[in-house]
Amino acid sequence: MPRPDIFEQPLAGQTALVTGGARRVGAAIVRTLHAAGANVVIHCHRSLREAEALAAQLEAARPGSSAIAVADLGDTDALAPLVASAADRFGGLHLLINNASSFYPTPLGDISVAQWEDLLGTNVRAPLFLAQAAAPALTRARGSVLNIVDIHGQRPLREHLVYSTAKAALIMLTRGLARELAPAVRVNAIAPGAILWPEAGMDEARKRRITERTPLQRHGTPEDIARAALFFASQAPFVTGQILAVDGGRSIAW
Repeated sequence: MPRPDIFEQPLAGQTALVTGGARRVGAAIVRTLHAAGANVVIHCHRSLREAEALAAQLEAARPGSSAIAVADLGDTDALAPLVASAADRFGGLHLLINNASSFYPTPLGDISVAQWEDLLGTNVRAPLFLAQAAAPALTRARGSVLNIVDIHGQRPLREHLVYSTAKAALIMLTRGLARELAPAVRVNAIAPGAILWPEAGMDEARKRRITERTPLQRHGTPEDIARAALFFASQAPFVTGQILAVDGGRSIAW
């Protein structure tokens, strides 16, 4: 009979690197993986204060179980060292979660090269080179990669042409990596719908319209994404190359 703690902490002894792990959805993923027994490396760029506060909470619950890694994902030269530091901290790497993402409108006619480089850089280039750097450690651990994409990677969001294009590329990257890294490493993605409203603000009428078009008639929570991440990490050993929409049914009722 398996021990009960295997089910209570299915990720015990494993290490997860979560990009953009200090805030919002990333922080929820970090907390959920940590509660499942994982050691977590919280990546951040400008959110060091939030990362430190989160790490302090995790350390109070389980000393020696978390670390912070500061890096600019726009700097390709920083990506391999980020992976190396995460693997060195806990003696291996079992899970890479590419969660960090730039998001803002790019209306056609006003799109700049800088916006293109930023949105494609954080959403596609960084996940690619992080996965490439992590591949040896993940192969040894028979681990996995999880990319946070977006339902708008399959149906574009108005006035967010570059962002939607970047997330579409990340979906293809997920499927391509699943083939390239098999059989040792699984690669999947979660496509959130309305989970947290944009920090830049959104008028209430638009929020209502989005909610009304969602079959479950509500927006989701960061914990919905975190639970899906835990499923892929611990309960899906025969699943790879898949994109799971966690969107209340919005992608089937556009």
